[in-house]
Amino acid sequence: MKRRTFLQNTSLLGAGLFASKFSFAVAPDFPGVRVEASKRHFTSVAVESAIKKFQANVADKELGWLFENCFPNTLDTTVTYSLQNGKPDTYVITGDIDAMWMRDSSAQVWPYLQFATEEKKVKDLIAGVINRQTQYVLKDPYANAFYNDEQKVGEWKSDKTTMKPGVHERKWEIDSLCYPIRLAYHYWKKTGDKTPFDANWKKAIELIHQTFVEQQRKTNKGPYRFQRETVHPTDSQPMSGYGFPVKPVGLICSAFRPSDDSTVYPFLIPSNFFAVSSLNQAAEMVIALHGDKALADKLTALANEVDAALKKYAIKDHPEFGKMFAFEVDGFGSAYMMDDSNVPSLLSMPYLGAMKVDDPIYKNTRKFILSENNPFFFKGTAAEGVGGPHVGQDMIWPMAITIQGLTSVSDAEIKKCITMLKNTHGGKGFMHESFHKDDPKNFTRSWFAWANTLFGEFLWKIYNEKPHLLK
Repeated sequence: MKRRTFLQNTSLLGAGLFASKFSFAVAPDFPGVRVEASKRHFTSVAVESAIKKFQANVADKELGWLFENCFPNTLDTTVTYSLQNGKPDTYVITGDIDAMWMRDSSAQVWPYLQFATEEKKVKDLIAGVINRQTQYVLKDPYANAFYNDEQKVGEWKSDKTTMKPGVHERKWEIDSLCYPIRLAYHYWKKTGDKTPFDANWKKAIELIHQTFVEQQRKTNKGPYRFQRETVHPTDSQPMSGYGFPVKPVGLICSAFRPSDDSTVYPFLIPSNFFAVSSLNQAAEMVIALHGDKALADKLTALANEVDAALKKYAIKDHPEFGKMFAFEVDGFGSAYMMDDSNVPSLLSMPYLGAMKVDDPIYKNTRKFILSENNPFFFKGTAAEGVGGPHVGQDMIWPMAITIQGLTSVSDAEIKKCITMLKNTHGGKGFMHESFHKDDPKNFTRSWFAWANTLFGEFLWKIYNEKPHLLK
């Protein structure tokens, strides 16, 4: 997890580099904090053109400055692209930790997919991520993060789990296997390119299916367990590393959340919804690309089984909001009513394509999430939004505010989200992991590329679809 390398109230700027490495070409009110051109890891003509277009047509200079800093941050600071045996290969670190998360890396390059058909360089970069993730799934489908060095051993020597060389951390999270499918599916749909989806990719899909079935825990607890010697209880699992008991009802267990915090009840609902959409996407791909109807039928059958279980076990009656989705359940009847800041969250399900934004139960759930009935919704003098246990009380995540805006159908709410994000970068010109609800200068992680790129994605979407909200 990312707890051990938090940077709070740091004097470093945005990308975690000393100020001497930055250019200062813009207005004094908005000093240049983006990595200078010669030190950027990767450059895209299409992305630079988008930045110029945004700045030329949006009168708010601070938003233009933030867009220039945040939207290309993944490219500027975190990607390493090369050709390996003639194939694109891309390693993507999360920011201030030199490791590649399956979730973060997929999400970090996602906003650039829209440029893949106009710039081959971007297309190859994303194909490289898909190729790298295929290797990682085949190495260990239960791991959430990996090193570029295949011989390096994870730093947590006390972890009680089966660690392999090249694995940074082995926290089992459903979404670690969903995000690569989402990226692969939309890359295929966008570009028509079939080259990343070879026999190894198909083996990875088979292994994803196997892993999901194992974690339904119908006949036994499965091969995965995890315990860590730590002062942070959310970094480990009870009950000999298997977590609290579940009743096998067809849902998939997730030992950890997208925050890398342990689940309380192992059936993590937003991740199970994400699994349904991912399994259906994988089924469509293996039929079209490999003609494997048997595998496609297995993927679809599992998706249908999880979907039916969600309809039966994920919906709870709230005394104020009516029928809504629980965050976690155990199949016995227990439920945790909350939402977390990382993605997938309940709030983010339409953004991930796992649910329609006008679903009536989602709408009820959304009202709960964005109210003080959610134990991790914080409202202060600087902003209001969702946080979570990972950082703690009163710390709002810009990512959650961005997802709120990306899933909103209200112009007023979208504009409010933009304003809050603009006002809470703590004077740094970048988004952070979290900030205090009353003091944006009290923040965690100066260099969190996903939060930056996601914010850029949000601004670019609004620029193209609702430009009047940027005036």
